[in-house]
Amino acid sequence: MAEEAVRELRASFAAGRTRAAEWRAAQLRALVRMIDEREADITAALHDDLAKPHVESYLHEISLAKSSCKFALNGLKNWMKPEKVPAAITTFPSSAQIVPEPLGVVLVISAWNYPFLLSIDPVIGAIAAGNAVVLKPSEIAPATSSMFAKLLPEYVDSTCIKVVEGGVSETTTLLEQRWDKIFYTGSGTVGRIVLAAAAKHLTPVALELGGKCPAIVDSDVDLHVAVKRLAVGKWGCNNGQACIAPDYIITTKSFAPELVDSLKRVLERFYGKDPLESVDLSRIVNSKHFQRLTELIAEKKVADKIVYGGQTDEKKLKIAPTLLLDVPQDTALMTAEIFGPFLPIVTVEKIEDSIDVVNSKTKPLAAYLFTKNKKLQQDFVANVPAGGMLVNDVALHVPKPFLPPNL
Repeated sequence: MAEEAVRELRASFAAGRTRAAEWRAAQLRALVRMIDEREADITAALHDDLAKPHVESYLHEISLAKSSCKFALNGLKNWMKPEKVPAAITTFPSSAQIVPEPLGVVLVISAWNYPFLLSIDPVIGAIAAGNAVVLKPSEIAPATSSMFAKLLPEYVDSTCIKVVEGGVSETTTLLEQRWDKIFYTGSGTVGRIVLAAAAKHLTPVALELGGKCPAIVDSDVDLHVAVKRLAVGKWGCNNGQACIAPDYIITTKSFAPELVDSLKRVLERFYGKDPLESVDLSRIVNSKHFQRLTELIAEKKVADKIVYGGQTDEKKLKIAPTLLLDVPQDTALMTAEIFGPFLPIVTVEKIEDSIDVVNSKTKPLAAYLFTKNKKLQQDFVANVPAGGMLVNDVALHVPKPFLPPNL
């Protein structure tokens, strides 16, 4: 199936079907129509896969996908124009220009945590650039994967845009084919497999991976506002199952008690006294990930550091928002990306020391700072290397279309 799909896509691309601005615009308009007409189907699939609340599904996936389509439609003609550049004096009277050119046939391997947005967004980019594309949705979000397989052929040109469903076997077969670009979203472990497979054909690859994203919280801050924004950016983003969600907080020893108390109040206000019953909290995606997460806090030297939450319901795959204070740095919770509802708080003597803590770990996909201190803001931006960063909020840099993606 993979070989046949690639063969058909190469024939369509070679015939020039995807190159015209009219074709690209027609596909993008069709995607907008699909999002408008089938919003209920999309929301239902996201709820089946993750029990994702309707508002969260709309704000974090559906609306962003629609905005991406409209952004591409508005920019398409300018993106396709050749760009004149100066020619060298030695070649006078020549002229020179950069001509945008489609790469060819593109493979998009998507993730399960935002299974609609992280599937359709790179497909939108591939279409806008004039490519033929195969989308491989994540099998860990089967309802959304099945929805794509059903809906996309109803709206877009299926001779140039295809969906291939399946698990490891099907993905492996896809990676054995020759592609002109591969876009993968997911873990570093699978990212290495994708990169190794692409190397056989010298295929360029874009990897959107995770990491341990820090949030530094200074005492010179509007605490109530900061804590609400942290809560939304952590638990309001798929219950922590987001690559740009804060993975841990850094604050001073003296300020930590006040921060913890404020977080407790906001969490109870957001999710109630029994968060496992809250309809505003996504569930863990499956039993394998539930087991992985519960093992992170099962170790005694981690469990003893829980200051709020920790409740679990294996049958419902629910885990409550959980705060931990000064967990030992050699534990799995502090060394691996958490990708769940646990938020450990690391304390330092001076807030300036937090930058050294961040830089002692691998480069994060995103980094956050809450402070009114302008000097600290400047030091943070200048000295913390990260895919993206935000001061006094969480995750709001992601939907900004003029900023580069967090790669």
